[in-house]
Amino acid sequence: MRVIGTAGHVDHGKSRLVEALTGIDPDRLKEEKEREMTIDLGFAWLTLPSGESVGIVDVPGHRDFIENMLAGVGGIDAALFVVAADEGVMPQTREHLAILHLLGVTNGVVALTKMDLIEDEEWLELVQLDVAELLEDTDLAEAAMVPVSVRTGQGLQTLLEELDRLLENVPPRSNLGRPRLPIDRVFTIAGFGTVVTGTLIDGDLRVGQEVEVLPQRLKARVRGLQTHKEKIERAVPGSRVAINLTGVSKDEVQRGDVVTIPGWLKPTRLIDVRLRYLASAPRPLRHNAPLKFFSGSAEIMARARLLDSEAIPPGGEGWVQLRLAEPVVLVRGDRFIVRQPSPAITVGGGRVIDPHPRRRHRRFRSEVIARLATLARGSPAEILLQSLETSQPCQLRTLIKRSGLATEEAGHALQELLDTKQALVLDSRIEKIPNTQYLVANNPYLISASGWERLADKLVITLRGYHRRHPLRQGMPREELKSQLRLSTKILNEVASRAVSEDKLVDEEATLRLPEHRVKFSADQERQVQELLAAFRKNPYTTPSVADSEALVGTEVLNALVQQGRLIQVSEDVLFLRETYEEMVKRVVEHIEEEGAITVAQARDMFAASRKYALALMEHLDERRVTRRVGDERVLR
Repeated sequence: MRVIGTAGHVDHGKSRLVEALTGIDPDRLKEEKEREMTIDLGFAWLTLPSGESVGIVDVPGHRDFIENMLAGVGGIDAALFVVAADEGVMPQTREHLAILHLLGVTNGVVALTKMDLIEDEEWLELVQLDVAELLEDTDLAEAAMVPVSVRTGQGLQTLLEELDRLLENVPPRSNLGRPRLPIDRVFTIAGFGTVVTGTLIDGDLRVGQEVEVLPQRLKARVRGLQTHKEKIERAVPGSRVAINLTGVSKDEVQRGDVVTIPGWLKPTRLIDVRLRYLASAPRPLRHNAPLKFFSGSAEIMARARLLDSEAIPPGGEGWVQLRLAEPVVLVRGDRFIVRQPSPAITVGGGRVIDPHPRRRHRRFRSEVIARLATLARGSPAEILLQSLETSQPCQLRTLIKRSGLATEEAGHALQELLDTKQALVLDSRIEKIPNTQYLVANNPYLISASGWERLADKLVITLRGYHRRHPLRQGMPREELKSQLRLSTKILNEVASRAVSEDKLVDEEATLRLPEHRVKFSADQERQVQELLAAFRKNPYTTPSVADSEALVGTEVLNALVQQGRLIQVSEDVLFLRETYEEMVKRVVEHIEEEGAITVAQARDMFAASRKYALALMEHLDERRVTRRVGDERVLR
């Protein structure tokens, strides 16, 4: 699931272009329709020529509503950068481009709108050159430029094809098992309650899941999920999602809050960042200067404490500690934008390096700058997690070697990953021993939380497919499952053990099945089964052969009866009813206990059966180690 965000100057046709592409008017507010201008975020969706469904966030272009625009572009995969062909590059065209650059949006397509107003080819050529010059030395320098008109339909199909081609080469969002949804809209629906929307990042959410709304630390539960107005059971990273929450009211939640899973994320009011100051900024950034801070959908006032300089000049960079006026929810690596409060203009942005510094840093301290430079490259836990996600499941010692971390440092990093549930020990029994020295000594297999979700999903899908193809089989043979999942016997056993502990499957030794799978015969099959069992009851010790039984009910049904334990197969061609088998075993054991031994002939006479049935039973009891053969006799083991 991908999300595209519009960008561009006011009145350059962003919303009308979205409506032409999707059939959905993204302007939802009465004031927007009256003023014919987007004020707040709008949303739409479409299906690209390849069949991929994408969401579109339509943002305001007017300078007075740039701050609303910032709430919508933080989670996009690509930009639809709009420039009106009759006007060319304008002030917010430049500001939106700078924002995309600071937020790390590296993929985009340029739409030259209002082509129906252009009659002069030379003017169009000048506009195209102007746009190309603007994009030069930016991440969108190679972006395709498509002339379009919503009135005539010119270029719309080409634009869709370019977006499709672009997104084909954009890697899917990572599933780190740590879902975060920055809220950009809050509303209520009669009969359902509070609904929030946003773009989901870093993990998935499921119906029924317990969640937490931060920074207020409100506990809630996911009552329902929708993407593009369709109900879903699971929302994946990178998708536009509407969440129906129970346990919180509309008044308790607002834009800028974050929906996540409990226990791993905490709010902060002090953050260390690497800040890039735009060359277009009107003056240098001074120590303690007030700024408006934007990240995700949050907007907060802040003070900039410069750690390595007296001032950052336009076009410069620096290490900065931001003191936030209110708590905000961030993780390392999050992108942000800062704006000058008055006059309100975008002046910079960057990445969060440490969302939870222990204290206010003293300025111009070399050890502080060195630590931030190290963190910018990645923490030990992040390095270990990235190494794990390249190939997993992975044994611990192999992982440590691959990461390049020292054993002691890797041990601390592993403990952090286990404590925050970003990584799991595949063998759930070993995982209960929280001692990294013990883990290193035992060298268990590890898997990331997102890797386990993918593997568990694959396991369930494989079993579900097997049950669909073989509804009368109790479960899937372990060897067949191992082959399909391409796992070793050891890893499959550990995967099965963890999946059983999470109630994802049932382990029946030779086979594995989903908890909900039950063998169920059709009416015709049940009639045939009762006919067969009646024949077994009529002659309990000289029962129908396997071939005769298959002829009556079929091989699959007969195998199901054996797997269910209703019939016991003692040899290649001999079957007994379970109750008959248990009675025969009991009588044989009692005879041996009284007489000391039994022969095949004695067993034959005991049950008034032929030698074929008596011999099959006795050899079966030998295999089960109930009896052992001594000459022509059997004695108890």
